[in-house]
Amino acid sequence: MPVAEKKSMAKAAALSNDNSEPNRILGVFNRSRDFLRDVRAEMRKVVTPTRSEVQSTTIVVLVTVFAFAGFFYVVDSVLDHALRVLLHWLGSM
Repeated sequence: MPVAEKKSMAKAAALSNDNSEPNRILGVFNRSRDFLRDVRAEMRKVVTPTRSEVQSTTIVVLVTVFAFAGFFYVVDSVLDHALRVLLHWLGSM
């Protein structure tokens, strides 16, 4: 039996009262405590980027945004011109 199953079974046994019904209030507090403990552990892993890292990623984002804007402008212009030619050709028939 995996360790996680044993741990969850142990929690379920600890949270049960004499009627085998889970003690919901105790369960909420335990889950909340576990959640906050996990949040604290994850927040310890967070690293603040340096100024140079922020500047370099900002430049990459700006260059990418302008590259995509130019690409979509060209595609839109080509499709607009093709549609105008097609509509002109259909209108002259």
